[in-house]
Amino acid sequence: MSHPPQTRHALVIGAGLSGSAVAHSLAVRGWAVTVIDQASGVGAGASGLPAGLAAPHVSPDDNVLSRITRAGVSATLQRAQALLQSGTDWALTGVLEHNLAGKRKLPTADPGSPDNALDGSSPASAAQIAAAGLAPGTPALWHGQAGWIRPRQLVAAQLQTPGVQVLWQHKAQAIERRGDLWTVTDAQGQTLGQAPWLVVASAFDSLALLQPLPGFAVPLNPLRGQISFGHMHDLNEAQRQLLPTFPVNGHGSFISNVPTPDGQPGWYIGSTFERNCEQAPVREEDHAANQLRLATLLPDLGEAMQDQFGPERVHGWAGLRCTLPNRLPAVGPIDSERLPGLWLCAGMGARGISLSVLCGELLTAWLENEALPLAPSLAKHLAAERYRKHRTTCTLLW
Repeated sequence: MSHPPQTRHALVIGAGLSGSAVAHSLAVRGWAVTVIDQASGVGAGASGLPAGLAAPHVSPDDNVLSRITRAGVSATLQRAQALLQSGTDWALTGVLEHNLAGKRKLPTADPGSPDNALDGSSPASAAQIAAAGLAPGTPALWHGQAGWIRPRQLVAAQLQTPGVQVLWQHKAQAIERRGDLWTVTDAQGQTLGQAPWLVVASAFDSLALLQPLPGFAVPLNPLRGQISFGHMHDLNEAQRQLLPTFPVNGHGSFISNVPTPDGQPGWYIGSTFERNCEQAPVREEDHAANQLRLATLLPDLGEAMQDQFGPERVHGWAGLRCTLPNRLPAVGPIDSERLPGLWLCAGMGARGISLSVLCGELLTAWLENEALPLAPSLAKHLAAERYRKHRTTCTLLW
């Protein structure tokens, strides 16, 4: 997509999952990276999610989203193993997917395909279904290459990579190209940074920065999500006996025995999905929606834990994700002709944990002209230039 640059200095706007992944991937290749973020520290945006899952998406035809997500989960788990502390920051637990309404099915195995094993995904065994507290014969899948991660810990570890500098409490108000350099300025017009390469990775906030530029047409949309969580010490023995020993996915996700933001072990259920909402307050009605999610996902546990959703016990976290119509991120140059050096890494939706590391590696591979971390036939579906506005032309047909 480009020749390896001679000047290896980049600015990254956004210090969340996407921005930190890009910064890490560039820095380990010798780049000097300056990350600019308006927050006072790690986890102010969607990357502040207390706990979430890295788990594959499956489909009967093994579609593009499924194949990309599978590659993304693999990349995330490798990064977690390299940078994080197992059992505290993440764990490769496996994930059971309760196949509600038959929405998720594994593709028919092709004996000639090297991807036949689907990286550890298979129909769940009777023992796994029982361990989740579900009735015998409940349709379910088992994802062996999956687990929980605390995103804030991953972001912090990636930002600590040598070569990465973070400018906290600096809001990027505008970007423009001055000569061969991209310049980022604040609301007072003060320069926050200049570099030949600029990666915008600030989720939905990317839209306000990029919309004024010629040719920009990436349809970024906000997606609000709220999770509900509580402390393990508030559960009684009967409730504890019903807890699965691994996360369960399928209608929202349930995770237990993972540290809460205050460091105490907790349980989590969520998330809600609210489109076209640009604010992220914690709402009581969303706790009720998450209680219903738990009752649907794990009926016996949901019934037993009704008292845990009282206002004196339940806690909440809400954040804004950034999504695109086809549920695939936009990565790479926005318009290499009109906006040379301006790249994007956004639109992870609810799959930031599963996709951000892969997208950071893909962006860097394109920039460095390296071998790609996934097949070119899949990588093209992530290219930000798929949304590029073409110049108006007049063609005469004779």
